[in-house]
Amino acid sequence: MGFAMCSHLLKAGYSVTVYSRTRERAEGLVEKGAAWAESPDAVGRCSDVVISMVGFPADVRAVFLGSHGVISHLKPGSIVIDMTTSEPSLAVEIYTQAHAKTVASLDAPVSGGDIGAKNATLSIMVGGDADIFECVRPFFSLMGSTIVHQGGPGAGQHTKLVNQTLIAGGMIGLCEALLYAYKAGLDLESVIASVSQGAAGSWALTNYSRRMCEGNFDPGFFVEHFSKDMAIALAEARRMKLSMPGLALAHQLYVALEAQGGGRQGIHALVRALADISRIEWPPPR
Repeated sequence: MGFAMCSHLLKAGYSVTVYSRTRERAEGLVEKGAAWAESPDAVGRCSDVVISMVGFPADVRAVFLGSHGVISHLKPGSIVIDMTTSEPSLAVEIYTQAHAKTVASLDAPVSGGDIGAKNATLSIMVGGDADIFECVRPFFSLMGSTIVHQGGPGAGQHTKLVNQTLIAGGMIGLCEALLYAYKAGLDLESVIASVSQGAAGSWALTNYSRRMCEGNFDPGFFVEHFSKDMAIALAEARRMKLSMPGLALAHQLYVALEAQGGGRQGIHALVRALADISRIEWPPPR
């Protein structure tokens, strides 16, 4: 996703310096005109705005607060934006440490997957100071079509956890519905055509159902990252003394999928774990 998002900035004419732990993943951006840096702090030294899109909270911490983190190397007045789905408390910590260095900070996780990143139609949920949000809105507008300031530091991350909770329950329903249709002897294409235009229609049904039926589990969003997001949401729920049994169930099913070797597949591969429970061969034989 980060590759596509950065590509939009380059296409718009912005000067971009990139860093990735695996340089090969950034070569396409360098070919498009980006400069290469050897570490996050090297990015910070030559940038006014630093945007991160990584995998886990530990990665976010390393990028911004680690021994080679960007915050200690930024010029006063610079801006950092973390677009990873991460912990709200870490977003607040980054905001606080950045503020002490006269650096502004936003947490801006996104939804829309690889398709939204490629098409610049992501939903971007932003936490942090409103004036900084307005300052960088032009960058966000190159990457997304729904851009909303949700509140102070951490508010963007909390909103993304709401998003992930909605997706988690919806994915269980989608998988169970397809398995039911298959066991009932229905034509899956015909079923999808009928239900996708009614009250049961959803983004997941439109974008994932046919790929699921074909056994195409290439990732737009990794299972292991989605499991991480749900774990963060459940930890926040415990902190708030909020019971979320539906999310807990979804999390356990995705943990089962990881145990089956599906951690690097797309989240729609959940159908495999549910099919296995009922001893159903999936994808359906053609």
